[in-house]
Formats: sequence, C-alpha cells, structure tokens
Amino acid sequence: MVKLTPSQQTQIGLETALLEAAPHPEQFRAYGAVLDISRITELTNNYANAQAQLQTAQAKLEVARSAYDRTKNLVDSAALPKKEAETAEGTLRVDKAALAGAESQLRTLTATAQQEWGPVIGRGIVERSPAVVKLIERDQLLVQVTLPPGVTVTGTPGTALAQAPTRNANIDLQYISPATRTDPRIQGLSYFFSVPGDSGLLPGMNTTVYVPSGNTYEGVFIEDTAIVRWQGRSWVYLRVSPDSFRRHPISMDQPVSDDDYVVRDIPSGSEIVMRGAQVLLSEEAKSELRGGDDD
Repeated sequence: MVKLTPSQQTQIGLETALLEAAPHPEQFRAYGAVLDISRITELTNNYANAQAQLQTAQAKLEVARSAYDRTKNLVDSAALPKKEAETAEGTLRVDKAALAGAESQLRTLTATAQQEWGPVIGRGIVERSPAVVKLIERDQLLVQVTLPPGVTVTGTPGTALAQAPTRNANIDLQYISPATRTDPRIQGLSYFFSVPGDSGLLPGMNTTVYVPSGNTYEGVFIEDTAIVRWQGRSWVYLRVSPDSFRRHPISMDQPVSDDDYVVRDIPSGSEIVMRGAQVLLSEEAKSELRGGDDD
C-alpha cells in the first residue's frame, strides 16, 4: 500500500481512470516481413507482353487464313500454279503454330502467377487489378505475416495491427489471402496483407504484427503507461481510498499492440493509476527501505 496526499498526487501529475471490463478480440503476436514485389512486377509485365503476342498471332493467322483461301480458289480455277497454294498453306501452318505457342505462354504465366502468389494475387496479376497496380506503384506494400508454429485463427483474419519501426504508431494491415509459402524461420501458417506505402515500413523490414484469432474475451484495456515492472512481474496500482493505492499483479499475455494490453485479472470498475505509477513504485520502495532501517 502507498499513501499520498491529494497535493502530492497533484505534484507528481498522478492520473487515474475508472475502467470497465468489455469484450475484446483475442490476438496472437505474429511475425511480419515486408516483401520485395519485383517478381510480381515481372510477372505482370510478362503477362502483358504475352497478351500482346497472342493478339499479334491471332491477327497474323486471320490474314494467313484469308490469303490461303484466296490462293486456293485461284489455284482451283487454274489462275495460279499449285505451288502458290502450297506456299500459302505453309504460311498458315506457321501462323497456327505461333498462335498455339502464344496461347501456351499465356497459360504458363497464369499458372505461374497463381502458384507463386495464390489465386487472389495471381488473378490480380493476370487481370492487372487495381490492387496489384497499387503494389507495383508502391501505393501499397505487401506484408507476409506468419503465425507462431501450431497457432491457428478462426476464419480469415480480415485486418491486423503492426507498428512502424521508424515511428511510434500503429498501422492497420488489410488481409489479402493465405500465403503460398511460410517463412522458413517461423514455420507457421502464413498470410498476405497490404499496408499503405507511406506507413513507414519498407521492403526488407521486419515487424511484430497482432492478428485477431477470431475469438473474444472479457477484459480491461490497459495502456503501457499504467504498468510497472518489478521482481520479474507486471503490476498496476489501484486506488483503494482518496489517498491510498495498492499494487495489483497482472498478466500481459494478451497484447493489443506493442504498448497496450487487455487484462483479465482486474476487477471491472477498478480505478487504475494511468499516469504516475512509476512514482508510486518508487515511493513504495522508499517506504520499505525506511522500514528496514527502523528494524
């Protein structure tokens, strides 16, 4: 127990808040890696080139087929020698083969895009969707989020939360699809998310990501400023009277972000010290030292 007069509380800038328990989404701490999407750019350009080659092959085949039909009619009427029809037929066969090759190339690129990036991003590469264009133009970045081994989520994550390494801010990640490969360092289930290009993240960066599990639980939302660490545990201070505060142990196994937590072992409606908890811990330690000296 720590006691401070109202004037002492004002002097240290102590602030408290009455906090009620409420339903919160359960979250898992996961590993995020911002990917280099040069391969997506390459596949998108290759597919566009293959489409152009297919259209060219189709046009050439139509011209060759018309030329062959005209030549064959003239040969049949003895207006041209037979070798002219043979030449036109050869050109037609070559253009048919070119068309088949262009179609095969397009199918191969479609399959490659889906194998490497999954059906959602793969289809976006083929269709040059706005989402893929935003990735190519760096309006959005692609983040691969990998859960710890053995951890699963219910349904699709929808959104997730990360923190930019370059600034103290939370970043919203938007779910895209399951990933086609896991991170070899983590070996857990993996997903693709997008994040704004101006978020502070850059390709090659790693970040901690909080992914909703799909479940909810009752708890009190606590900011990091209310938490003190002592003797290997985490604590908050509860007001028990106008001038008295009691240190209360908490579990921090449910992070909301790198700075915030939802705590299940605090009674709902408790008045918690939000600012000044560290000063209370110092005062408590001083009181114990003074007690030891008296003994």
